[in-house]
Amino acid sequence: MQPAQLYKRKGSIINDNSTDPNKMLPMRYTWAREHYKSGVANNWTPEEVSMQKDVEQWKSKDALSETERRLVLWNLGFFSTAESLTANNIVLAVYRHVTNPECRQYMLRQAYEEAVHTDTFIYCCDSLGLDPDDIYNMYQSVPSIKAKDEFVVNLTLSIMDPAFKTDSKENIQKFVLDVVAFYVIMEGIFFYAGFAMMLALRRQQKMEGIGQQFEYIMRDESLHLAYGCDLINTIKAENPEIWDQAFQDTIVDLIRQAVVLERAYAVDACPQGVFGINAEQFCNYVEHMADRRLERLGLPKVYNKENPFPWMAQATDLSKEKNFFETRVTEYQTAGSLTWD
Repeated sequence: MQPAQLYKRKGSIINDNSTDPNKMLPMRYTWAREHYKSGVANNWTPEEVSMQKDVEQWKSKDALSETERRLVLWNLGFFSTAESLTANNIVLAVYRHVTNPECRQYMLRQAYEEAVHTDTFIYCCDSLGLDPDDIYNMYQSVPSIKAKDEFVVNLTLSIMDPAFKTDSKENIQKFVLDVVAFYVIMEGIFFYAGFAMMLALRRQQKMEGIGQQFEYIMRDESLHLAYGCDLINTIKAENPEIWDQAFQDTIVDLIRQAVVLERAYAVDACPQGVFGINAEQFCNYVEHMADRRLERLGLPKVYNKENPFPWMAQATDLSKEKNFFETRVTEYQTAGSLTWD
């Protein structure tokens, strides 16, 4: 194990004891500031979206099939707890170890967005008259949802210890695995089958209010994912010794495991498929997105799948996601003036 003092470096993104958390200028990591400004520009609240038609369709006996109802319930059940888990991880774990002020500013913004997302599912449940116990307990009662949540939580147990410090190669690797678990796997893989399902439903003029809110959430999550990848890549640039082949193999293996769990969830949430889309296509979409996450971390692709849903590039504006990953954020508007194809 390397001496702890080697991991306390002035001007680094973690372990910088010289950082004054109240001093924002001068900024070292301008990408964090850009993510913050983009989040502010994308501000929205769930009450801005009308749920009247959704309520009418949900109460109608003929507007939705049983498969479509299951799809809606499974996604509300997963996302309602996943957003809370993500918020708790930011506040209780990641924020404590990332010492840079502009990164912390972005994480405070992200924590607010996670609260908005949590509020969105409260709004949806209230609007549709759903039993909150049924929805919020699905992370325990539905095996495919429970498996995803437990997978991520188990990767973060060690850094939730108040005594944990990123003062060694091994502990920095544990911290990076936490960031991978929540930013790359939870927000970058586990959310994407659900996004595709809800936006496919919206394309058929069904549950359009919920679909629109999922689009807003998708924009937020794209920023969260971009920040997480930038954080990981900065940590590994400043601590290159952590990025050995064994650690890279560990991350690739975790991505593989995550894809297996998300494939199982996709089949469970939408077993018969909808609108000419079968469960296998949802699975292929997850694999396509997983490869994009691996590439963003400088790791090799695993699946080499084409995007089976080219319409998702328009519905969720993945061209902007490319900007998050490769260049810069562009064309953001406040929620009240957002337009969609």
